[in-house]
Amino acid sequence: MPLPPPAATLAYMKKPLRNLKWAVLRGLLGTVGRASRGIRIGYRYGFDSGTMLDYVYVNRAHGALGVGRVIDRVYLNAVGWRAIRARRELLQDVLREQLGRRPGREVTVLDVAAGPGRYLQELAAEYGPRRVRVLCRDLAEAGLRQGERLARARGITNISYETGDALDPKAPDTGAPDVIVVSGLYELLLDDDAIRASIERLRGLLAPGGTLVFTTQTRHPQLDFIANVLPNRDGQLWVMKCRDVAETEGWARAAGFGEVTSRREEVGLFTVTVCGGR
Repeated sequence: MPLPPPAATLAYMKKPLRNLKWAVLRGLLGTVGRASRGIRIGYRYGFDSGTMLDYVYVNRAHGALGVGRVIDRVYLNAVGWRAIRARRELLQDVLREQLGRRPGREVTVLDVAAGPGRYLQELAAEYGPRRVRVLCRDLAEAGLRQGERLARARGITNISYETGDALDPKAPDTGAPDVIVVSGLYELLLDDDAIRASIERLRGLLAPGGTLVFTTQTRHPQLDFIANVLPNRDGQLWVMKCRDVAETEGWARAAGFGEVTSRREEVGLFTVTVCGGR
């Protein structure tokens, strides 16, 4: 009876098999998968794009030839997208709380990487122009223009869109924001120093008594699949980094925030951190 191969040999043998598996999945997703509208959007704009997230928020399956709609429903029900939708609900709750703490005046909200900003439009419509003014920034023009079209169609006048780099933020022309939101950005950044610097810069943009709200991805069961199959907005494979929420909370405290608390969305992949007490 031959001796079993050593561990190093087994690892060497498994690598080509893993590569073959990812290649097959990329091929299937890029061919049959394109019958799903969501997957087509992912290939066109990037699976990490604001346009993709907007489609996930709507959560209505569409596709070609019947089977495409089935594939789309399976795609939209993936655990990551369910967590994204739960994160949106938690973010809206947090922003409502922030508005409630600032009664009797207009509150300015800045989202530095908003994409179309559908969930912010819902908030703007709910409260009206005398209570909230929203500014959505992003580097992806397609998402900004999509947001503008949606706002016009819904008759929402207290939300605006402009090009802006989330990692090199500028003060809004309308004055310092009361609330700054960073949603879905930090998990895309692999450099911890970039996040620490971002939190420090955004703290400097806030109005006195202002609040920073950001999200952290603490775990994801499909990281390997995403990193080996799905392209991002730059056409590269989408690599994300999960972090312990205590770590990102520590960065906020080091930036000068005295009150830092976090809540987890119901699926359990993301936390929403609220930073105040400047």
